[in-house]
Amino acid sequence: MRKLLSLLFVPLVAAATISTIGSPAAAHRTAPFPARIALPDGFTPEGLTIGRGTTVFVGSKLDGAVWRGDLRTGRGSVLIPGVPGKDKAGLKVDEQGRLWTADFSGGGASVYDAGTGAQLAHYQFTAEPGSFVNDLVITKRAVYFTDSALQVLYVVPLGPGGRLPSATSFRVLPLTGPAATPDAYHNGIVALPDGDLLVAQMLPGRLVRIDPRTGGSRLVDLGGYSVERADGLVLRGRTLYVIRNLTSVIAVVRLNASYTAGVVQREITGPQLRVPATGDLLGSALYVVNGRFDVEPGPDVDYDIVRVPA
Repeated sequence: MRKLLSLLFVPLVAAATISTIGSPAAAHRTAPFPARIALPDGFTPEGLTIGRGTTVFVGSKLDGAVWRGDLRTGRGSVLIPGVPGKDKAGLKVDEQGRLWTADFSGGGASVYDAGTGAQLAHYQFTAEPGSFVNDLVITKRAVYFTDSALQVLYVVPLGPGGRLPSATSFRVLPLTGPAATPDAYHNGIVALPDGDLLVAQMLPGRLVRIDPRTGGSRLVDLGGYSVERADGLVLRGRTLYVIRNLTSVIAVVRLNASYTAGVVQREITGPQLRVPATGDLLGSALYVVNGRFDVEPGPDVDYDIVRVPA
């Protein structure tokens, strides 16, 4: 989604030649983007998305706060203050500069001005107890949300120019086929070039392809590979990054031309991955947020964003 396709080491253009004793003039470069960006202690992050330029947003599953930072400098601050009981999961920025959030246990979604943090709209999909609106994908015509407890997608249609609809102008799309498997825990979602949607089923470790018109679905053949604990999905071309939280593994999958099957090319691992939740791409790097779901949340628990080679 509209990422800055540039090298992470940017040449610094010198205005004049700087001479040093005993050596020729040296070319200078800016410092590399930080490999780790600290979030506020106790933030309890879940969703991450990169907006315009090098701006990154992270949402809190504790109280729904949204932190905004700069991947170039590593600095940031809270854009949207948290409210107890208003947890957020996935989030994305659209072409109009609006920040969409999946409001997790709240059963709905919210839309904010990504520059000011002002709330622009709210959609209440369900009041059913135990619902978890988890992740979303934005297309030209609609925004689609997964629910980890219910076998449905929530669809918010967009008007001309991406115009927001009224608060009640959404539909609930029942799912059929393998996407209707009970207790599969639907999580990450991406859009395919042909208009279908790809959704991670976290507990059975599968990917399902869903027709957004009918709700019909079929499994994506991964050759027996399990994506158990699949949380966030990131798609660039035919390369899919499956961020598997409690395994601390990112599976890099090469999908076929019809997006019906894929082969795992490699797994990204390392001590910097501490139960990663979601991520996004910027140039040749994948940025992921460590949710640290294996530790008890608390005000002194540290959280961060880390950069890995894509």
